[in-house]
Order: sequence, then C-alpha cells, then structure tokens
Amino acid sequence: MSQSVRKNFVFDSNIARYLEELAKDSKKSMTTLVQEMIEERYQELKVKKRMKAFNRIKGSATGLLGDTTIQEIRANREI
Repeated sequence: MSQSVRKNFVFDSNIARYLEELAKDSKKSMTTLVQEMIEERYQELKVKKRMKAFNRIKGSATGLLGDTTIQEIRANREI
C-alpha cells in the first residue's frame, strides 16, 4: 500500500471550476480525478520514453557490421 502525500496546488479560477464540474459529473473526488489524470499522463510519458529507447537500439541486432552482414563475413572467411 503506497503512502499518501499531501500536495497543495494553485489553479486558475477557470481550471478550478472545471475540476469541480468534472468531479461532480463523474461522482469522484477532485483528488481522485487529479490522480487519474496524472497517472494517465505518466503512462503516456513512459511509453514515449520506451519508444525513444527502442528507436535508439533498433537495428543494432540486424547482424550488420557496416554494410556487410555477419553471414557474408563468414562466407568469405578462410577456414
């Protein structure tokens, strides 16, 4: 079970009104809504970071050494 931490935020009056309306409409607390929104945004960030890391290593396991494949090197190697 994770420990709760108190954080205080200052919202623009319009944003505060929107949050209140969203909470009322969804029958959830404002805290729950903010937590859900942050979690959703954080999941998007994690995916973005993973894709960036994947794109950095993509192609590194193709067997290419420059323009020559390992198979070509083995075929041309003298035994």
